[in-house]
Amino acid sequence: MTTKPNLLPNDFSEVLAAHAEAPCLSIYLPTHQHHPGNQQDPLRFRHLVKELEQSLEKKYPADKVQALLEPFEELGRDLEFWNHTHGGIAVFGAPGLFQVYGLQRTVPELAVVADSFHTKPLRRILQTSDRFQVLGLSLNEIKLFEGNRDAIEEIELAPGVPHTIEEALGEELTEPHQIVSSHGGTSLGSAMRHGHGDKSVEREIDADRFFRAVDRAILEHHSSPSKLPLLLAALPEHHDLFRKVSHNPFLLDEGIQIHPDALPLDELRERAWKILEPHYQQRLMGLADEFAIAKSKGLGLDELPQIAEAAVAGRIANLLIEADREIAGRMDAETGKLHLNDLSHQPDDPDHPVRHDATGKLKFTHLGDPEMDDVLDDLGELVVSKGGKVVVVPSEQMPTKTGAAATCRY
Repeated sequence: MTTKPNLLPNDFSEVLAAHAEAPCLSIYLPTHQHHPGNQQDPLRFRHLVKELEQSLEKKYPADKVQALLEPFEELGRDLEFWNHTHGGIAVFGAPGLFQVYGLQRTVPELAVVADSFHTKPLRRILQTSDRFQVLGLSLNEIKLFEGNRDAIEEIELAPGVPHTIEEALGEELTEPHQIVSSHGGTSLGSAMRHGHGDKSVEREIDADRFFRAVDRAILEHHSSPSKLPLLLAALPEHHDLFRKVSHNPFLLDEGIQIHPDALPLDELRERAWKILEPHYQQRLMGLADEFAIAKSKGLGLDELPQIAEAAVAGRIANLLIEADREIAGRMDAETGKLHLNDLSHQPDDPDHPVRHDATGKLKFTHLGDPEMDDVLDDLGELVVSKGGKVVVVPSEQMPTKTGAAATCRY
């Protein structure tokens, strides 16, 4: 039976937390959409499954290991699945759970066995720092896209969002109603002077009603739940009309002056990210400034033991964690006490939790001990569970050298 990779939902942590019985198995794999790259993906996945097996065997009996790995092995043999991947996959398994997520963004190759799922890469993908939505708007229909700096795709409109002007206005729509193509350069004014009966005024009212209905529905069903910045992609004259009626606080002043149908998806992503990147950089600088101010007032922490204690107490309002850094260890969720693994010894020992990635950069791997995980990942999980916010930050923009920076409530 073919497994379909579901797109990563915003509530992934709730899904995984519902089945948190240890051991928790996590695999991340960058994947390819096309030949010949996608032929190697299942082979690399099976290699990661083998690493999970070697780790599990250090602590668990053979029958339990086999039961845990069976769905992973079946997925590795599912050739149809591997023909429908995108930037990457995240696969999670535990007693009573097997979950596969398709990812827009590529991820580092990683296999983890621990007492909880490894979710830092997912938080980085889902955080609003570099995600956005694009509303493709014409006089007769709408489309909605969601993406980040790496990928973009059209998403399904929520129930209650009208796809077309006919759906939005129904019997109120002026008849006869003739709308020009959204891809040409004809202005709104000239478009409304054509059609049987020369009902330009009525059609202008139709366009106004349609855009108002779209604005309300997108705000209620997409912008407010996701809190993602919204870019408008439409002909210039449609920008003017839509912005006059819009009450969406997530709609950015800048927009894309062409309808998405006239662009390849990758070019749409490039144009959107060119607009979003300054906002992204500004937000990261703002978070760093907030931490500096908090530290000057005794409310900013950068040492991991202190951060862990504050996290257990529910004191942390915002936690910044370094995206490409992993710190081997485990944390007592009751006391916040950390047990760190020393990575400075025996880097060539195959049982030691250190390995090099494709660039030669030294990286931590959790496979030497099934009870070890990334402490930064555990801290993020704990802060979120206590109502705090976590932002995964690129290494070059972290305000500390420890891998974490916490701003406390008190």
